[in-house]
Amino acid sequence: MLANGGLSWAAGRSEKSSSILYGWAEASSFATPFVQDPDDRSPVVGTIDIEGFDANDLCAILRRNGVLDTDSYRKLGRNQIRIGMFPAVEPDDVAALTATIDYIAERLL
Repeated sequence: MLANGGLSWAAGRSEKSSSILYGWAEASSFATPFVQDPDDRSPVVGTIDIEGFDANDLCAILRRNGVLDTDSYRKLGRNQIRIGMFPAVEPDDVAALTATIDYIAERLL
């Protein structure tokens, strides 16, 4: 982290990833950000509501293909996924994940 510019670099990287994720969800026909107000959304962990198919099925398909830890917060009891956007996560990986989710969703809808 320090070699890349410290805290400002880390915050900027998470912001880039969160812009990708939330922008995708806002444009999606089946996904919406759980937190409606953009100012209140986490730049580090994005929670996305899913409509039209079971998010658990999506998570199971992702898990079988090596994408782990997308499960929702169980206590909320909602049909949703949770995506980590920590500084260690490449923003391009978040973009690839959203494309992968779209691919899966086309087959689940």
